[in-house]
Amino acid sequence: MAGDSDAPAALVFVRRRGLRRLLWAPNELGLVRAYVSGDVHFEGDIFAVLDLPDVIQRVARHQAIGLSSRQRLAAAVCAARMGAIGPPPRPPAEEMRRRRGRLHSSARDAQSVSHHYDVGNEFYRLILGPSMVYSCAYWVHEPGPDHHLDEAQQDKCELVCTKLGLRQGMRLLDVGCGWGSLAIHAAARHGVSVVGVTVSREQAMLARERVDAAGLGDLVEIRLQDYRDVDDGPYDAISSVGMSEHVGSAQLRAYSKILFDLLRPGGRLLNHAIASVRSLSPAVKAQPGFIDSYIFPDGEVVTLSTTLGALEQVGFEVRDVEALREHYGLTLRAWVNNLRESWQEAQRLVPPSRARTWLLYLAASALAFEHGNLTIHQVVAVRQGEHEASSLPLTRGQWLSAAP
Repeated sequence: MAGDSDAPAALVFVRRRGLRRLLWAPNELGLVRAYVSGDVHFEGDIFAVLDLPDVIQRVARHQAIGLSSRQRLAAAVCAARMGAIGPPPRPPAEEMRRRRGRLHSSARDAQSVSHHYDVGNEFYRLILGPSMVYSCAYWVHEPGPDHHLDEAQQDKCELVCTKLGLRQGMRLLDVGCGWGSLAIHAAARHGVSVVGVTVSREQAMLARERVDAAGLGDLVEIRLQDYRDVDDGPYDAISSVGMSEHVGSAQLRAYSKILFDLLRPGGRLLNHAIASVRSLSPAVKAQPGFIDSYIFPDGEVVTLSTTLGALEQVGFEVRDVEALREHYGLTLRAWVNNLRESWQEAQRLVPPSRARTWLLYLAASALAFEHGNLTIHQVVAVRQGEHEASSLPLTRGQWLSAAP
């Protein structure tokens, strides 16, 4: 066991194989493999383990948590004495190593999305709660007895609808609709007709069930469809919440053009996406890491300026940008609490290795937002007709007067 006796957390080596994993991959990926496989585990507060200053700084800069040559030699000698030398262990089954098809082709994107989302709707329900919203909540008040995650997610859905200016009779396209929560909210609260698209079969199945249960089948259509195949525009508004991270920087302009073409003149787009706080070099982007290997294969978080540039290049007028970084930190901690409180049930629904993967991912992500290593923005852009005045009120206060 490594750690001071009075430390808030400790790293426990359960099997010698855990040392082998770290020797063969003395970086972030080696530690993740050891933890996910159960070769090591954390005792105490997982946030305390992950919040070590050196670890946070290195992860923030996308650097390997590696060893010098001298440290590697010393570690190898120590491992040999402990009988931990051997061939490299196989990575856990949760690690996605082989990917078929061209990067960001429809088929490969569907494969990547399935890896992340098609792990069981009941497992997601444990983490997300009854709202089944898998994106940053909007915390009007601090979390507490009188303000819970579900209320914050409803407030986020209402904020999106307000920014889009939804009114009865409009058509809304919800790109990456998840389990249908925003589509249901928009139809029930604002009387709009909604088409929601997802490439996750399990999401589409449950979303359709939820739409039927809400009695909104005449207003909401959930499609198992790639956004690139939507051809029934124009729409009055488009929402894309937590989806463009799957697009990739090379495809971001094409993504923006597709959404632009699907909007009527004067229609609004709301793009809600995680953003990096600095541009990464190609060499750093190429390094395999925990998120790409275990959570979001082929996902890419770009800077805000990259997103704004892509939108403007295809003709959008960007009208509003709001940062919600602190809101995502609170949301992720709420998800961690949900998972920990339902830990035994989670391990019944999915293999223990999958549950450990998610606990690590959610806790590390919470710290990344809290430390400012990641951020998130809601961007509102308008497709303006030629020489047309803006479709928005004069002041932001008037525009958001209906917001929670």
